[in-house]
Amino acid sequence: MPPGLFVGLMSGTSLDGVDCALVDFSGPPVLAATRLLPYPPALRGALLELSRSGGDELERAGRLGVELSALYAAAVNALLAETGMDATGIAAIGCHGQTVRHRPESGFTVQLVNPALLAERTGITVVADFRSRDIAAGGQGAPLVPAFHAACFRSTGRHRVVVNIGGIANLTDLPTPAHEAVRGFDSGPGNMLLDLWAGLHLGADCDRDGGLASTGAVIQELLERLLADEYFDRPPPKSTGRERFNAEWLAAKGAHACVGHAARNAADVQATLAELTARTIAAGIERWCAGAEEVYACGGGVHNADLMRRLQAGLGARRLATTDVLGVPADWVEAMAFAWLARQTLRLEPGNRPEVTGAAGPRVLGAIYPA
Repeated sequence: MPPGLFVGLMSGTSLDGVDCALVDFSGPPVLAATRLLPYPPALRGALLELSRSGGDELERAGRLGVELSALYAAAVNALLAETGMDATGIAAIGCHGQTVRHRPESGFTVQLVNPALLAERTGITVVADFRSRDIAAGGQGAPLVPAFHAACFRSTGRHRVVVNIGGIANLTDLPTPAHEAVRGFDSGPGNMLLDLWAGLHLGADCDRDGGLASTGAVIQELLERLLADEYFDRPPPKSTGRERFNAEWLAAKGAHACVGHAARNAADVQATLAELTARTIAAGIERWCAGAEEVYACGGGVHNADLMRRLQAGLGARRLATTDVLGVPADWVEAMAFAWLARQTLRLEPGNRPEVTGAAGPRVLGAIYPA
């Protein structure tokens, strides 16, 4: 049985940086320490470029994997230095890597990382490549965090939903154990389109606190075109990413054409995109998580007051809070989840939920790179 301390590393589709969490699993999961390393602008730009098809992809992917892993190692080593921990006291690092392709329909997914280099630079066993085995078993390879949500947040008396609002928003349906099985799926865009539009019109990585969206008015005809995408009506299991919801998708739906037309402006489009995120999350809960009483949010989107207000309006009488009230800080749930998944791997226990991903059955996930 491995010792109880694990590190989780998460860098999500928002491309904002590396979340590094030290988690103690000697009892119920406890977040022992955290470290955040923002992506340097050049690295973020290069990763965004690699998320689209282009020339010399193998060379660029190899170099970026090395650069990312150096940053991951720096985050881990800084965290250990701050806490006075020695690498020998850590059972393993669970490293998600940076997704640059997610094509489960074609049988593959790509998360950039050089796990051998990460193990070399930290002196800690690394577990990586969590999604491939689930896809090989016929699953979507995503979302994977519902298994951790079930272990951490399920209640014997209340039907809960956990929504992670990262670049993509994903939902975990947690009925009481006496009722239906755990379900989960990607509802659609989370912060991804909001960040994209903010970059174009604010010159910023995000619309901080929803400041731009809160000054705009929803463009109903644009919202209807966005909501008409067939993904939103597709039943779970399903997952999505930047391959679908991107600048080209927005242009095809006429978002850019709205600016300056009939006195509309960039704030109106931003408000419409915020409404899209809130509406599709709420609709996903209503349609696929029937009977849910409570909704707990995590991820970067919880800091967007405008978005959270829209989401609460869409949820009606259902209670909305962050996972902080359940004892797990909203900013660190995903990093903790990959620490937990690394623990599952070392214990040779399944890390997926077949009813979530659509895989043929439970599978031990990840590849192990010993220290």
